[in-house]
Amino acid sequence: MVLLHVLFEHAVGYALLALKEVEEISLLQPQVEESVLNLGKFNNVVRLVAFCPFSSSQVALENANAVSEGVVHEDLRLLLETYLPSKKKKVLLGVGDPKIGAAIQEELGYNCQTGGVIAEILRGVRLHFHNLVKGLTDLSACKAQLGLGHSYSRAKVKFNVNRVDNMIIQSISLLDQLDKDINTFSMRVREWYGYHFPELVKIINDNATYCRLAQVIGNRRELNEEKLEKLEELTMDGAKAKAILDASRSSMGMDISAIDLINIESFSSRVVSLSEYRQSLHTYLRSKMSQVAPSLSALIGEAVGARLIAHAGSLTNLAKYPASTVQILGAEKALFRALKTRGNTPKYGLIFHSTFIGRAAAKNKGRISRYLANKCSIASRIDCFSEVPTSVFGEKLREQVEERLSFYETGEIPRKNLDVMKEAMVEAEEAAAEITRKLEKQEKKRLKKEKKRLAALALASSENSSSTPEECEEGDRC
Repeated sequence: MVLLHVLFEHAVGYALLALKEVEEISLLQPQVEESVLNLGKFNNVVRLVAFCPFSSSQVALENANAVSEGVVHEDLRLLLETYLPSKKKKVLLGVGDPKIGAAIQEELGYNCQTGGVIAEILRGVRLHFHNLVKGLTDLSACKAQLGLGHSYSRAKVKFNVNRVDNMIIQSISLLDQLDKDINTFSMRVREWYGYHFPELVKIINDNATYCRLAQVIGNRRELNEEKLEKLEELTMDGAKAKAILDASRSSMGMDISAIDLINIESFSSRVVSLSEYRQSLHTYLRSKMSQVAPSLSALIGEAVGARLIAHAGSLTNLAKYPASTVQILGAEKALFRALKTRGNTPKYGLIFHSTFIGRAAAKNKGRISRYLANKCSIASRIDCFSEVPTSVFGEKLREQVEERLSFYETGEIPRKNLDVMKEAMVEAEEAAAEITRKLEKQEKKRLKKEKKRLAALALASSENSSSTPEECEEGDRC
């Protein structure tokens, strides 16, 4: 005979329930399924053995975090050791989460089971919990669940190790979308304004410059020598400015009305503002990457590094990937197609956009991509797990890739990895110490300002309190 106990975790505390003894646990399932919606029938199958309420919301949050991480909290350990029978072999404990079940089995020695009849029992306990525990109402249970849910979510957001990565992922996604949109809108401006001044398309290749010129020129018939200086400023080329002026005089474009010009200029200004925002977003991305993943940025560049992080989902995920995965990250379709057709697998994915692969000879592209992926994997792990991230390791790894490139071209033997890493360790310690000193200095300044602000507030409040009795005395005399 096996005695089945079930552990139920709730926002108000832990509950330990017992079921009647049976030879096989599977025989209970039909009976539980029939009685789960009826409280009277469910009480005949399940009885509450013990209930351990949480003393405060902070304790509830600690226990919720422990359960989610698969750790046995002291409160849970005490409950199980106190109320479960001492003969552990005859006891079977049902739990909802396999992680906490494995932890209980390892630490306390009780056999744990999940799924099947356990899931049905927990469903019934969840439905009738406020009736099983004396003094607990449905309203108070819901309030406790809501409060713990908010606290747990806040804690997860606050201590989310990927929270800084999210900004990089969103920035690089927006940057790619902006590139597509600006290109589409610029082609629309070229086509639209090209009806009036078709020669300008051949003279100016840059999209943003074309849109700015469309704003400045307006009606080509009104373009004269006075605007030549402005054209030179925009094109940064006197010859191009003169060519635009000459072309406007002999242009074969159609005439355009004032209202059409207003719409073209308005749309051009939007495209120009999008281009300017794209530049500021790129600057923001560079600063974020230098803070979050300085080694990866120094090795492969901010844009490619950000794309790798975005594709992996986070810097932590990228750090967990082996170098072979980093090498083909972004080329999944080609990989699975090659596996399906038994063709050649891709040599590179997102890292193809790195300058190293472009500089390598055709026969060495696969070799340098493999080497670069290896260094990217090392850089991402250094950025993810170092306390004070610096760009020292990234710069040294970049030097190694450069040496490997020259080795493929000239045969010059590169330095050993051990010697390079020893140099990097020494420089990284110095850089980390310098960063720590700067941070401490900033913290001291902040505390000093805060102290002055609090002193000023205290002085103002004391002056207000001293002036109030005097006013009252004057009022009494009157």
